[in-house]
Amino acid sequence: MKIKLPDFNKGLIVYLLSSITIGFLLLTAFVLIDPLSNLDLKFSGEIQEHSNHPLDMAMKGVSWFGYMPNAVFLVIIAASLFFIFKYKREALFTILTLLSGLASSIIKFLVNRPRPLPSLVNILEKTRQQSFPSGHVVFYIVFFGFLILLMFRLSAINKIVRLSVSGCSLLLIFAVPVSRIYLGAHWFTDVLGGLLLGLLCLYLLSYFYLNPVTHRSAK
Repeated sequence: MKIKLPDFNKGLIVYLLSSITIGFLLLTAFVLIDPLSNLDLKFSGEIQEHSNHPLDMAMKGVSWFGYMPNAVFLVIIAASLFFIFKYKREALFTILTLLSGLASSIIKFLVNRPRPLPSLVNILEKTRQQSFPSGHVVFYIVFFGFLILLMFRLSAINKIVRLSVSGCSLLLIFAVPVSRIYLGAHWFTDVLGGLLLGLLCLYLLSYFYLNPVTHRSAK
């Protein structure tokens, strides 16, 4: 049995999507014009101000799920579980969450923003790819956000399991932006860009999942 989600006003959805898209484009332009802003320096300084070893470990733990190949393994495990329990369509769309990584990688290449430097922030995680947007944030919003949608949608799954998965997913979504800045892997504008891009990707994935294309035979 699947829970029917509430219908939202189409005008409101279009407005929100347009706002998110415009916001992402404006933020990208801002990053291109000013790759090292005072805003980013301030956020990094505030978040890293009270760093300590236990917090270092906690922040690394939060980010663990987004590293390669961890993210791929996580998606495969989740998709396999859905497939085993006869949720084949859900398994397919779970695999499709990996496309968010491709989207963020393409934009990283195009924007080509350098990562934070050790001379400016405390670097607890060495990275190779470009900085904008945060691939971790994009992946967490798309993958864990889609899991939350499925937990609300699939009422046949045990309620405790659904609440546990939703709660953990929500916690990771909120924690990962702070984690990326704390570890010195990203600037504030990187994680904000990841948030906006992630929301766009999550909407597209959710839209096609909730609105399956039906093929009608020609009359």
